[in-house]
Amino acid sequence: MYETLIEVDQLKALETPLIFDCRFVLSTQPEDRDAGQRAFAEGHIPGAHYLHLEDDLSSPITPASGRHPLPDPDRLLAKLTALGLTAERQVVLYDASGGAFAARGWWLLRWLGHRAVAVLNGGWPAWQAAGEPSEQGAGTEVLSTAGVSSHPGEVVTAAQLQQVLANDACLLVDARAAERFRGDVEPLDPIAGHVPGAVNLPFTEHLVDGRFVPAEQMLEKWQAVLAGRAASEVVHMCGSGATACVNLLTMEHVGLTGSKLYAGSWSEWIRDPARPVATGA
Repeated sequence: MYETLIEVDQLKALETPLIFDCRFVLSTQPEDRDAGQRAFAEGHIPGAHYLHLEDDLSSPITPASGRHPLPDPDRLLAKLTALGLTAERQVVLYDASGGAFAARGWWLLRWLGHRAVAVLNGGWPAWQAAGEPSEQGAGTEVLSTAGVSSHPGEVVTAAQLQQVLANDACLLVDARAAERFRGDVEPLDPIAGHVPGAVNLPFTEHLVDGRFVPAEQMLEKWQAVLAGRAASEVVHMCGSGATACVNLLTMEHVGLTGSKLYAGSWSEWIRDPARPVATGA
């Protein structure tokens, strides 16, 4: 059973994996919303199904939410079950963005209580570089009914985050790029900056050419960030709760278990003008 990362050759050796393509383009341009789905139709890993970040892996935006609110767990589970999810089946997710969107799906499956789920290291580019076959088209619905039970795990709310930060009871790690964390630029949200007290570890620091760095390098980086704090004290965030899952994935991969996700992240935090905002490093 693979629970964090899986390589192309390991995926090829599996007998009946359930594969999900999570390619997506984060953009403010409406025409980019379905770019990942169009790319899937042009070519994908044989047998894969497409999961859309906004249609499948998120719920509709509300006045109080961030850009990608968590999906309804029962609705998501029904979708995954219809596509063949069972309690023991190995799930593999991939994208073409260094795991930025596949990790969201990985975290959501764990949130639902499914442990046999991993992200393909290198994603679609790694599959292509290995010379593996692809198929075209929209994919085939499998319509299964033998699924798993929904037991959503714990997530951190904005109110809980404010409380633990006030008590110095957590280490808040922001996965956005350094220039967004500092507030120098903000391409997606109306307010720039970060949550006071947060530290910055861009998820891209775990990647080289779209692949994850070796586990020992991940561990060294996380030990420097933790500076003696327990992994269970870590809360992850980003812009909307997607790329933060990459940081959480890498912690789990190196045995630093128990960290949590602030799913609403920056785009939710700034919805309430009473919540403080910091800029700079």
